[in-house]
Amino acid sequence: MSDTMLAARMHVVGEPMVLEQVPLPEPGPTDVRVAVHACNIVPNLANILANWTTWFPQNPLPALPAIFGLDPAGVIDAVGSDVHGFAPGDRVYVNPGRHCGDCRSCRRGEHINCTSFAFSGYFGFTASASSMLDRYPYGGLAEYTLAPQYALVKLPDSVGFDVAARFGYLGTAYAALRKAHVGTDTTVLINGISGTLGLGVALYALAMGATSILGTGRDRALLQRVKALAPKRIDVFSSHDGDIDTWVKNTVPGGIDVFIDALGPGAPHAPFQQGLRSIRRGGCAVNVGATSGDVPIDVHHFMDQQIRLLGSCWFTAGEGQDMAAMAEAGLVDLSIFENVTFPLEKVNDAITGIENRHGGFSNFVITPTDAGESHS
Repeated sequence: MSDTMLAARMHVVGEPMVLEQVPLPEPGPTDVRVAVHACNIVPNLANILANWTTWFPQNPLPALPAIFGLDPAGVIDAVGSDVHGFAPGDRVYVNPGRHCGDCRSCRRGEHINCTSFAFSGYFGFTASASSMLDRYPYGGLAEYTLAPQYALVKLPDSVGFDVAARFGYLGTAYAALRKAHVGTDTTVLINGISGTLGLGVALYALAMGATSILGTGRDRALLQRVKALAPKRIDVFSSHDGDIDTWVKNTVPGGIDVFIDALGPGAPHAPFQQGLRSIRRGGCAVNVGATSGDVPIDVHHFMDQQIRLLGSCWFTAGEGQDMAAMAEAGLVDLSIFENVTFPLEKVNDAITGIENRHGGFSNFVITPTDAGESHS
């Protein structure tokens, strides 16, 4: 086996990635090496590569030159001496979340609240996150990646690598619904339901038994595609047609139980505020989208009406394993995605071409190595 691998690396912020040979990583005692068969190109990657250092200079990118790639899936190639639950040949998704293990949050088991929490192959959430990015500098845009065993999700044969590479956005959606305690007696409003993140919220809300799912967006044709997934349980509304809260309260008297905001970067504040006004007494809002800045909120109304507003940024590997089990059992239909695959050599084309996707239905994937699986 060669002692090098092909990787796409960014040398300068905002410039295209460069293909080059880099040393093949060796797993530490609790690490695994994974041959990457698919890595998702998330819609926000171009923004991260070009704008992160300007938008969020306090939160680090990986040290340049860096191998990006948020959501790899593939086959374990080698394991460290202290890895016992995984073996070469296992099919896995690699959760990019990295935590230190010894801060106060980690000792409580709240790993996503780690003071150095970072996304391997993407960015860190705190000023101290560079330690995690340096420890695991291998994103998914390479032939191999290195990951701690705690980050792995075993994949059933029924979940292809292309779909597994979508688990990052799907897991974000699933974790938000869990935090809001969505179940069979729940009504849910999703802002941005036809987007990459919002569509995942809709799929898992259906799987978790939500009785009524209301979704907003701009593109009427895409909204109708979402409604067609479950016409008796999904209603949709274009934000071009009026205020969201007026539509919601005409559709669900008293308001909805749970509001999930999944809008993308640059979203105006009005849809988020209208979503908040759509919540019934005792309801819950969870933000997983990119609405940003100082959004005016009537905190007295939230107190009187006992409404919760939560932020949720990611999901655990355990929640990822739940998702894999739900897919294997047929509780969630992941066959709706239109997989658009590119070889590693076309990574820059994939990053720029994602603007032409069909909303959340398109699934852009890089395939560094050939798994011998169909990409359907």
